[in-house]
This record gives sequence, C-alpha cells and structure tokens, in this order.
Amino acid sequence: MTRLLVIANTHAGSAREEAVDTAIGVLRDGGGDVEVADLDPDALPDVLKQHSDHRPVVMGGDGSVHLLVATAHRLGLLDGGPFEVGLVPLGTGNDLARTLGLPLDPAQAAEIALSGRPRDLDILVDDVGGIVVNAVHLGVGAEAGRRAVPLKPRLGKLAYPVGSAVAGASAAGWKLRVAVDGTVLAGGDRRALMVALGNGVTIGGGAPVAPSARPDDGHVDVVVSFSTGWRARLAFAVALARGRHPERHDVVSARGHAVTVSGGPVPLNADGELSELTGARTWTVLPHALRIPVGD
Repeated sequence: MTRLLVIANTHAGSAREEAVDTAIGVLRDGGGDVEVADLDPDALPDVLKQHSDHRPVVMGGDGSVHLLVATAHRLGLLDGGPFEVGLVPLGTGNDLARTLGLPLDPAQAAEIALSGRPRDLDILVDDVGGIVVNAVHLGVGAEAGRRAVPLKPRLGKLAYPVGSAVAGASAAGWKLRVAVDGTVLAGGDRRALMVALGNGVTIGGGAPVAPSARPDDGHVDVVVSFSTGWRARLAFAVALARGRHPERHDVVSARGHAVTVSGGPVPLNADGELSELTGARTWTVLPHALRIPVGD
C-alpha cells in the first residue's frame, strides 16, 4: 500500500473542495493509504516531519508546489536525492503542470500521481534561501501578477491577462544588470521590460515566456526584453503569447547554470509569490531535486 500525504487548501470554496474530494477518492480506490493536511505554511514543517514515511501529493497550483518544496528544502529533505511529490493541478494558472503535460481533470491527475512515470526535475535555489520550481520573472510580468491578485476572485484565469494589460500600458522599464554564468546579458544601461528565468515554459496560465525550457536538463533559460516603447510593448505582448518573442531584435536570451540579477527596486514573481528585488540576487540550478509522476 502506497502511503500518501495529501496537502490541499481545504477552505478554498465548494468547487475546489469537490475537486479535492474527487482526487482523494481516486487515490484511495487505487490502494493509497491517504492522510490529508491543510495547506498551512506554519503547520507544514511539522506535518512533513510527522508523516515522513508518506509521499506528499499537492492539490493546488504553482504556489502550493512552491510552498511545499521550499519547506522541504529548509528541512533538508532535498539533500538525499530527488524529493518525491505528486501533483493534482487545482490552481489558477497551473503552469508547472502545463510544462509536465499533466491533465487538469482532478481524477485523471490523481491516477497519474498514484502510478505515473517518475520524472526528475531541476529547481532553482537563490542566495537568500528561496527556491523556484517553475519560473521567476522581474519587471512587467511581476507587476501584472501584482495587479491580478485582487481580480482573481472575480475573473479567475482572466485576471492575469487583465493585469498584464494594465501593467503593460504604463511600464517604463527598469535598469537591471543580468549575468548568466558570469557572461553579461544585460549591462544595466538600458531599461528592461522583463527579465525571466524559466525552469518551466509558461507563466500566467500559459504564456510561453521560455519556450525552449526543459525542467530536467540542468539549465535555466533566461530571457531579457528591452521592449519599453508603447509600440514595442504591444508587439512584445503579441509575440509572447505566441512564443515568438525570442526572435525580436530587442529581446536577448541565454541558457546557463547560475544567473545574477542586480538593480531595482523591481517587482519580482517566483512561482506566483510576489516580492521585490533591491540590490542583487543569484539563482543557481539544483539538478534533479524533485521527482514528480507524469503521464506517458
């Protein structure tokens, strides 16, 4: 019998509760010994310690996976090889699930979480103790995420496009220096609209910010846009939606193992977690830190 620890927001509304109940039913019918814990940041460390013999299954979005992996990282659970996590995507954007090809149907996703093919994934760790599972981006995309927060209860998945439109209409850009494995990609003398570090492919519920990224190749894809004029911002947004923005003359990209961004203050979004960068921060790839069941 497979011992599973379901971690979910049990107070997220009736529709979410129904999806959680459906997924738990599939796990139990498939022979899982299931314990259920609420997604409480304060309680999560003790929950993981008390159920160290159970494999966690996150029922939520990128932010939920981020919280679990960040907590596991602080507890040292990533030190002994890949940390095994199942994922039933019940978030707003579900960008990590999109990269992994996981179904958004809770019953199908639960079947994969129980008996899917294991896939080892990289994560990013930074020099202030943070982690990134899917993507971290600075500038207009993070500002869009900030503006989308109050819109989510009413607009759901549409909140991010609306927030993007509002943020993009007024963004003047930020002077940021970006170095990838010591090579300068942006010198800080030009204003950047966005800097994105993609372990996964998409942000904001499907925008392919790093279309060539693979979360298991030991590299992070870095994209810097200098599209700061209003016409350039509009054209960049159209190209981004199609994953064609790396072809633009005012966009530069690179791949590497360690990325340092300095400057600010500038809005920062790491797996949907909003903050601000002032000064400098370095993100480094931690290869094969996670193991998540995926479909064939």
